[in-house]
Amino acid sequence: MQTGMVLLIILVLLLVALALVSIYRFMMLRRGGTAALLRVLPANGGQGWRHGLIRYGEDRLVFFKLTSLRLGADATIRRLGTEVGVRRTPIGDEHDIMTDGIVVLAITDGDAHYELALDRGALAAFQSWVESRPSERIRRRPV
Repeated sequence: MQTGMVLLIILVLLLVALALVSIYRFMMLRRGGTAALLRVLPANGGQGWRHGLIRYGEDRLVFFKLTSLRLGADATIRRLGTEVGVRRTPIGDEHDIMTDGIVVLAITDGDAHYELALDRGALAAFQSWVESRPSERIRRRPV
């Protein structure tokens, strides 16, 4: 009987912890951001896309998946390391989750490769964020 009670208490504590993490994540997402889809490359066809929000910081972009329970960001892209590659429209089965107004960008941050899908307004904001980064040559280096 005691073992059953201990297991019940552990189960209740786990459910409470899960509920608290879910509430925290929901509150983080409610703070706002820009709607986006992100996937880590390599990926096959239209697989791997995750809906979420991006937030711009001074030196990095953070991506929060809508369906994640992680306490922090699910992906981080450094501003100085960002290289924007090919721009394209959705292809094949990507039309199932994207509209025709979406633009897909290939992005590289060091060894990490992503595709980021944004609408036209969000694309303009992303390009401004990338293009307004300070030059690597003018940044002070630690002595």
